[in-house]
Amino acid sequence: MIAKQKGMIDIYGDYAKNWQYVEDAIRSVFEKYNYDYIRTPILEATELFHRGVGDSTDIVTKETYDFIDRGDRNVTLRPEGTAGVVRAYIENKMYGDASQPKKLYYMGTMYRYERPQSGRLREFSQYGCEVIGTNDPAIDAEVISIPVNLFKLIGLKNVKVKINSLGDDETRKKYHDALKNYLEPYMNDLCEDCKNRFEKNPLRILDCKVDGEKDVIKSAPKIIDYLSDEAEERFNNVKMYLDAMAIDYEVDPNIVRGLDYYNHTVFEVVVDIKEMGNAAVLAGGGRYNKLVGELDGPEESAIGFAGGLDRLLLALQEADVKLNIKDELDAFIMYVSDSEKEYAVSLNQVLRLNGFRCDMEYMSRNLKGQFKQADRLKARFLIILNDEDIKEGNIKIKDNLTKEEKVVTEAELIDFLDMNM
Repeated sequence: MIAKQKGMIDIYGDYAKNWQYVEDAIRSVFEKYNYDYIRTPILEATELFHRGVGDSTDIVTKETYDFIDRGDRNVTLRPEGTAGVVRAYIENKMYGDASQPKKLYYMGTMYRYERPQSGRLREFSQYGCEVIGTNDPAIDAEVISIPVNLFKLIGLKNVKVKINSLGDDETRKKYHDALKNYLEPYMNDLCEDCKNRFEKNPLRILDCKVDGEKDVIKSAPKIIDYLSDEAEERFNNVKMYLDAMAIDYEVDPNIVRGLDYYNHTVFEVVVDIKEMGNAAVLAGGGRYNKLVGELDGPEESAIGFAGGLDRLLLALQEADVKLNIKDELDAFIMYVSDSEKEYAVSLNQVLRLNGFRCDMEYMSRNLKGQFKQADRLKARFLIILNDEDIKEGNIKIKDNLTKEEKVVTEAELIDFLDMNM
């Protein structure tokens, strides 16, 4: 037997129904916020992620699926959504549109070569948004509110927001100097990755999966204590707008996020589910005002967030949230003879074209078996055909809830179903 690759996933059955329900909820929330859908390729030039995501991140140094294609080009399966959206924004000259800022959302499959575990696979689905073209602190608050409202809408409780500011260039320079001076005496106690990060981007040391829980890291200086006056004012405005939306948050100076491109606001949205541990971080993001320019676009401010669909479904499962999924059939068509079957095929087509969710018998079961199949499919109405009724232009229909039976004409069937669904 050929098995799926390690860390990949088959989505089917009840899990697929939950998946589609959550996808629909995500689309609905983004549309209410007036975000436009964007779909970018799964395969991009490797350079996009090395320049966009950053060479000092674990994603690029350890986790990307990189290939040389038949045209001798370096290509990569996308490990995250932001870089591809920014590339599309630049390539398609969206900055020239009259309507600004560009508010874009996406859902799609991402790939990272890491150790598979609960809530973290090598093939995973991510949803998120990017707002490009404004530095307004109010849009930071709006972006933060999207996953908060989404999680509450689908039934999760104890949703919390943690925010921090990474400041501006002035902030980063002062903080990098202070952090390097603090860390230098402890470098021999840190992992090899952190030793490399010390020169490239010492801020990444604070987010290390190996050293992150050590006392030396927990006691390191906090960037929020080094904010410039301008950066501090901006951060205060973000908090003011969150207050205006009645969104609960806490300032967590330990949040730095895992990608190199962030500045100013960074945030995580977590759900207090004891069984999930670290996986309770369901969404995160922040502002990246330099990325568009670094990818050869105009100097445009931007902010976004991303969340994992797989992890969100795991949270719903662990929290025992029952989704309001409609998987019942409107009607199941039953028959015995070949002439009844021919009529069933025709009637099934008519009902589906009129918007009803219908099915019919395909396994040559007897009537008793067909009744059982209709129950398995949760059919509301049973359409029970017989040749005599068909000749007279009549159809017998049974309400599977009330158990009432009725004979209607072919012309009346559509209206009858419309009135009784």
